[in-house]
Amino acid sequence: MSAQCETGAKHATGSGMGFFERYLTLWVALCIVAGIALGHFFNGAFQAVSRLEVAQVNLPVALLVWLMIIPMLLKIDLRALKGVREHWRGVGVTLFVNWAVKPFSMALLGWLFVGWLFRPWLPPEQIDSYIAGLIILAAAPCTAMVFVWSHLSKGEPHFTLSQVALNDVIMIFAFAPLVGLLLGLSAITVPWDTLLLSVLVYIVVPLVIANVWRNALLKGEHGYLRLQRVLDRMHPVSLSALLATLVLLFGFQGEQIIAQPLVIALLAVPILIQVFFNSGLAYLLNRAVKSPHCVAGPSALIGASNFFELAVATAIALFGFESGAALATVVGVLIEVPVMLVAVGVVNRTRGWYEQRVGVPTYEECCPTDLHLHSEH
Repeated sequence: MSAQCETGAKHATGSGMGFFERYLTLWVALCIVAGIALGHFFNGAFQAVSRLEVAQVNLPVALLVWLMIIPMLLKIDLRALKGVREHWRGVGVTLFVNWAVKPFSMALLGWLFVGWLFRPWLPPEQIDSYIAGLIILAAAPCTAMVFVWSHLSKGEPHFTLSQVALNDVIMIFAFAPLVGLLLGLSAITVPWDTLLLSVLVYIVVPLVIANVWRNALLKGEHGYLRLQRVLDRMHPVSLSALLATLVLLFGFQGEQIIAQPLVIALLAVPILIQVFFNSGLAYLLNRAVKSPHCVAGPSALIGASNFFELAVATAIALFGFESGAALATVVGVLIEVPVMLVAVGVVNRTRGWYEQRVGVPTYEECCPTDLHLHSEH
């Protein structure tokens, strides 16, 4: 890697991690505990905040998501998206895992663990509802949080954006039929206003804001230096927004988590297995088709994570707020961040092994576009 590219890489990908990012897993764990505790002792306040929503999209959470992902979207030059076609193998792998494997593997795991192995320890009247919630969770690929995982795994940002946009389009047409098929229903009521508003709020609006802001920063002399300074300042803001989001989400669900610890632990088992199975499958398939590591990382993480906001809303709309389906999707929220941080760590630590395969481009050969921010140095 050239010195220029290496300098950019340290800044753009966070390889020179500060104290805050180095112990991110610890902060996440503390925020989960704090959220559950605060949700229990100040339940009224958190429920009031949870009701600040439009079409079941929580507005305070949406604002925090903007603060979380806009700094990452600032790195993306929309004109460079046409170059993502060279990563068609990674796109194909992610689509295969997201739509042909993940919902069906979760259905199988749900039936195996919840419907059979764990049945004696679960309320019998909720068994089918729990399985339905797990299926709904797996059928909704992640959107906004993917940008966080891609950033932490030094992923190619243009590939990540293109893959998320493609998943969103497919989800609009495939989510309802797929869930309906796996639940054995002839028809399914999907909260379309929630689905479309979520895509607008979590993807379109922050992308527009980031693109306008980026273009304004790049105007005139030393534009890339201005952009880098903004990215450096916004980095701790982005991480703080992630932690604040966790406190809110777990505060909203604190009572349910405390009231049903055994149920939540049992429901977490198939979710954990499917996250590691699908992320590992996507990662190995990308290596088999010789995708670069900066594509394989986000592909594996997109293939494993879930759009839990949509899943929770759909489960509530279909089965009710107090249903087992709604609780199963809430467990998805509980599992998502800690487990995805583990997956990010595995992806980062195995880069050397990944690139040992003959024909896989090295990081130096496919240095992401955004790593050249320092070209004016």
